[in-house]
Order: sequence, then C-alpha cells, then structure tokens
Amino acid sequence: MALRALKFASLTAAASGIYLYGNKFLDPNDFGVVRVGRAIATTAVISYDYLTSLRSVPYGSEEYEFLKSQVHLRSAERLRELCCSNRGTYIKVGQHLGALDYLLPEEYTRTLKVLHSQAPQSTRQEIEQVIREDLGKEIKELFVSFEDTPLGAASLAQVHKAVLQDGRTVAVKIQHPKVQAQSSKDILVMEVLLLVVKQIFPDFEFMWLVEEAKKNLPLELDFLNEGRNAEKVAHMLKNFDFLKVPRIYWDLSTRRVLLMEFMEGGQVNDRAYMERNGINVNEISRNLGKLYSEMIFVNGFVHCDPHPGNVLVKKCPASGKAHIILLDHGLYQVLSESFRMDYCRLWQALIKADMRSVQKYSRQLGAGDLYPLFACMLTARSWESVNRGIDQSPISASEDMEIRSNAAAYLPQITQLLNNVPRQMLLLLKTNDLLRGIESALHTRASASSFLNMSRCCIRAVSTYQRSKSHSLYRRAQISLTETLSLWQINLYELFLWLKGSQLGNWVIALLRRMHHLTY
Repeated sequence: MALRALKFASLTAAASGIYLYGNKFLDPNDFGVVRVGRAIATTAVISYDYLTSLRSVPYGSEEYEFLKSQVHLRSAERLRELCCSNRGTYIKVGQHLGALDYLLPEEYTRTLKVLHSQAPQSTRQEIEQVIREDLGKEIKELFVSFEDTPLGAASLAQVHKAVLQDGRTVAVKIQHPKVQAQSSKDILVMEVLLLVVKQIFPDFEFMWLVEEAKKNLPLELDFLNEGRNAEKVAHMLKNFDFLKVPRIYWDLSTRRVLLMEFMEGGQVNDRAYMERNGINVNEISRNLGKLYSEMIFVNGFVHCDPHPGNVLVKKCPASGKAHIILLDHGLYQVLSESFRMDYCRLWQALIKADMRSVQKYSRQLGAGDLYPLFACMLTARSWESVNRGIDQSPISASEDMEIRSNAAAYLPQITQLLNNVPRQMLLLLKTNDLLRGIESALHTRASASSFLNMSRCCIRAVSTYQRSKSHSLYRRAQISLTETLSLWQINLYELFLWLKGSQLGNWVIALLRRMHHLTY
C-alpha cells in the first residue's frame, strides 16, 4: 500500500512538473543553481581554452595570431550563448561589451553585437501581472487597445503601443518580472567569477565592468528615475529645436511601469530610411554631434546608451525639419566639474594636436604613461593621426584595420588603463563608440564640422567655469571677450571650409587664379 502511494505521488509530481514546464510557469532560469552553474561552466571552458590552445605556440608568430583569433571567436560565441540562456542582467552586460569597439578584440564585439536583437520577451500573462501589481488595474481597464506584440524588447524591459481611455496614444515600458529579483545575484556571481579569472590571467581584468553594473543597474531598474532623467534632459537642451523627448505620464508610472508619449521614426543608423524620406544624413550626424557635445562638455549630464534603437529620426510633415527622438533615459552619467574641465581641455588639445597638453590632461585623467593609447582610444585614430591633427584627414580603411588589430595586441594595457581612469570615463568611452558606430553606418565619420562643434562647446564650458571662479569684473569681461573672439575664429574657419567645398567657392578660387595668371 505504501509502495503504491509512493508510485502515485511520484507520477503526480512528474506530471505536474511536465505540465508546469510546458505552460511556462516553471522556467529552469528561475533556479539560481542553474544560472550559476551555467556561468561557472562557461567561464571554466573559456579559461581552459585560453590556457591550452596557445601554450605551445611561439608568441607573436603568425600561427599564434591565427590561433588567438580562433580562441577569441570561440570564447565570444560561448559568452553570447551564456547571455542568451541566462538573459536579463547577462544580456545587459553582453550588450555593453558588444559596444566597446576599439577596446575589445573584433571577434568579441562582432559576436556580442547581435544581443541587441536577441533580448527576451515577457508573455502577455507576465505583462498583465506586472501592470496589475504596480497600477492595481487590469489592462482592459486602463487602455482602449493594447498591442500584444512589443515595439521593442530589451534586456530589462519591453515597450508596447497602447491607447488610453481618453484617446491618447502612448508607449508603455514594462519591466521583465524576474529581472529585479535576479539582478543582484547575477552581479555577485559575475564579480566572483571575474576575481577567479583575474587570478588565472593577471593581465586580463574587467572588474571595472562589474563595478559599473553594480552602480548603474539599480538606477536602470527604477523607471521613475528614468522619467526624471527624460524631463531633465528635455529642459536642459530645450534650445535644440530638432530634439524631441517623449513626455512622461506620471499618474500611470511606477518603478516597473513607465507611460510615455508615443513617438515613432526610423533608426538613426538607417541611411536608406533617411534617403527614402528626404532626410539629410549629414545634418542628422551633425546635430547628433551637437547634442552630445552639449551634454558632455557643457552640461555634464550624458545619455549613455545611444545605440540605434534608442535614437530615432523623423521628418516633420508640417515644417519639413528632421527631428532626433531620444529614447531610453535610464542610463545617464553625471560628470564632476573637475573631470569635465580636464576632459574639455584634453579634447581641445587633441583637436589642436597640442601633444604637450594631450600628455598633461591625459595624465590628470588617470592615463599615466599610457597617454598615447588613451588618446587613440578616445579619438579612434592612430597615434600618427593624433600627432598630425585628427581634423586634418578622414579615417581610412587601412587606419581602421590598424586600430582594430592594435586593440587585440594591446588588450592588457587597455584593461590596465580602464582600471586606472575615473569611473566616469567608462560610460563616456562606451558612448563614444556607439556614436562612432552610427557615424560609420551613415558614412559621416569624423568630419571637420563635428570637431568644430566640439571646439565651440569646449570653449563655452571652460569660459563659463573660469567666470564662475573669478571675483574680478575686469577678469570676467576679459574671459568673455576671449570666448567671443575664439568662437568667431571658429565661425570664420567654418565659413572658409564651406566656401572651399561649395560651387561659389570654386568659382571665386578659379576667378582669383585667372586674375593671378593675367597679372603675371
């Protein structure tokens, strides 16, 4: 009798388990032991591959470089599979790594970039549960219509289009229900595993990545913080009429649900979309540069996730102007005044090819003797181009390949540098790389105009800082005059460049040459 009861209980438990798993109520990823075990196994396999595959090959030989590239690729694919399996925080960190062009070997960035399109999706039941728990009502009570298919799914949340009872069309951002509970444990596991890897490979340390995730994830998981950031940046940059930031509906927003004004457009890296809709690609690239220069150098409040899904473009039918729509305001970097001033002066030195100042301000930002590498990482240019002046010639395909190969060769120095620079610099490096990726897709990389806009912002920022520290009316007037003259110099130089490239300019130059020929 007891044996029969035991068999019956076992069959019932097995059937229940199969039923729950089939109906998605039970997910292996909900069990910490599964997630941790998968992370440990992946880390062990990657470490073993690096330890054994390159052991008997002469360092620096062609065979060594070939095998190293293969190990990088295998490891990146294993890391990608881990991120896709564990989801949530793992995908977020994987996306961060995939955005670090010129800081990681190409095999890693190329492989991990696909994580932007492989984010998990919550089910309708999970979405209803979050809305019910946070807003206290059912979806049908809040909305006239609610689209089941999300407009986009990210590592931490997904966005749905809906219509409120009063007829307003909104975007509803809803956090994946399990992310909040899993994130702190996931970060702890990553921290422990990276400490172990650091013991095995002393030159290969990425503790800065875990430190940033520990600091930023709680902020990104608080949607009320995201709403405040959106309103702050909209007010801060209200003078840019091309910028649009969705309005936040606070009465229906919580830490896990954010209701926003619905805005749509093409992704900022979609050149074909812009050409179909009569949007000037160069104007968009120029305005995006203005936007970020203002945030970084002047305001010190920087939107740090400008991947193409978060930056849309649309032509306004009424005015014919192209708008840049900035979405996802969860991740911002607040720059201290001293850091921002050093960063301003460093970029001024880079644009002027003032190597003494490049060295001085790079050292002040923690680069030490690695300042040449730091300058190359910031500009994504070779050291030769930095010395010559980064605005003197556009980047070539050969230079781009040289930078990528050097990123792999100097990986230990890069990781050392990333551990030494202020934490504020890490998100700026990521932001720089994402912006360069957009420029590369639009074929508008590193134009002279973008450097001139950066110069303007740096001059204004430094002058404002100097005036704030001066107690002399005469000195403040002197600073303002110097600022005005410097800005006028930039305007004249920009006019010269425009004339040089325009039909009118070519006609004037041809006329002057003809007059010169007739004179002599």
